[in-house]
Amino acid sequence: MMAESDIAKTEGQAKKPNHKILIGTVTSNKMQKTIVVEVTRKKAHPLYKRVISIRKKFYAHDEKNEAHVGDVVRIEESRPLSRLKRWTLKEIVRKTALVPEIAADADVVAGR
Repeated sequence: MMAESDIAKTEGQAKKPNHKILIGTVTSNKMQKTIVVEVTRKKAHPLYKRVISIRKKFYAHDEKNEAHVGDVVRIEESRPLSRLKRWTLKEIVRKTALVPEIAADADVVAGR
């Protein structure tokens, strides 16, 4: 039998949803508040047993436009946000060494 305090604790807490989480590389950020993330996973071929890499692209919502091409990001499954977007950016795991937009701005300032 559960004590009254245990029942009160379980009633007040909402069950956390089991959203899938993936890690991949940003391949495009040209859209507003949207990034394209490429996730690569390794799988054994069913007949030949050789390890093959399977790549798949996901469209993810990036509210602050903070991810850039080349960043390694963690995305989380969410409700459908548009025709293709079903994921949201959870965090940036590793930033890329040089952001292309900053390099392009430096060329314009230098007069190239």
